[in-house]
Amino acid sequence: MPDEHDQMNYAQGINAFQGARMRGFWTELLNLVRGKPAELLSFEDVRTRLRLREEDYKGLQEIPLDKIVGSVGRYRDFTRNFQPKRQGMQERWSRIYAQASGMTGLPPIELYQVGDVYFVRDGNHRVSVARQMGARTIQAHVTELPTSICLTPDMTSRDLDEAAAYAAFLEQTGLAHTRPHHQAIELSEASRYDDLLGHIYVHQAVLSSQRGEEVPLDEAAADWYDTVYRPAITLIRKYNVLAKDSHRTEGDLYLWMIDHLREMVEQYGEEATTRSFSDALVDYLAHKRIPVPKELLTEKDSTVELAKVDLQDALQARYDREQAGGTALARREDIQP
Repeated sequence: MPDEHDQMNYAQGINAFQGARMRGFWTELLNLVRGKPAELLSFEDVRTRLRLREEDYKGLQEIPLDKIVGSVGRYRDFTRNFQPKRQGMQERWSRIYAQASGMTGLPPIELYQVGDVYFVRDGNHRVSVARQMGARTIQAHVTELPTSICLTPDMTSRDLDEAAAYAAFLEQTGLAHTRPHHQAIELSEASRYDDLLGHIYVHQAVLSSQRGEEVPLDEAAADWYDTVYRPAITLIRKYNVLAKDSHRTEGDLYLWMIDHLREMVEQYGEEATTRSFSDALVDYLAHKRIPVPKELLTEKDSTVELAKVDLQDALQARYDREQAGGTALARREDIQP
């Protein structure tokens, strides 16, 4: 028989549940109007879309409650703030509230960690109760699913779409394994990862032509990252080029520079004066009417060697193979040198 104290805690739990459910209703409505995340994320959906396979148990930890953003199976039962959404949850929720208010408290929950966020494996009601009681952290057994993708607590469906596109890019290129500590390649338009992939296919064809043998895609991608992409990003950061252009990412600017260099070569041929990343950055800053640092004008970075060999046959064969396999690839005319 529950004692009087337990009964009182249970009654308080019922009142707390009703208040949490009502706040959840209004919070969810306001979030929908403001375009903010309104529902918890589905762990299975995230694991599938980000191609997560490995698991690593990290032990018992104290986890910030505001970093728990999803659930394995109950993501439709709670708002993004873990406020209950269904009246039928009242009894169980109130009993857990009574337990949390008692002497023993709540046992640890189980969480999956993906990047900087967490998903409830077991203990959704305990998370909900803890948040409504004003707790900041909760004890949890944590199992991490390693990823190079950056996930944040306030991410939206669009953010998840972009993360999924980046995950597909990393898997196709193998960069997550060949360059596990690579600088994250963020693009403002997820569809442009296909353009990056096209650049790597061209780089692969160039290397294969130079070496006289087929270079594996993951090896070509690693070489592209080391000799093309990373030097470009280093230059962008050295001169803090994006300080006055918050709408563009480093990856966006890299794509702009490559496109700009190709346009200059196509238009002026060997007479083109814009032939290096530093030249492209000078043109970019001038176009934006941003003062050009004097040091950038004398920067001695390597000339970007756009593909000069005849790669038509190689690219056409690559395109045909990818189309036959059902993999999206940029059109041949978009990736030819």
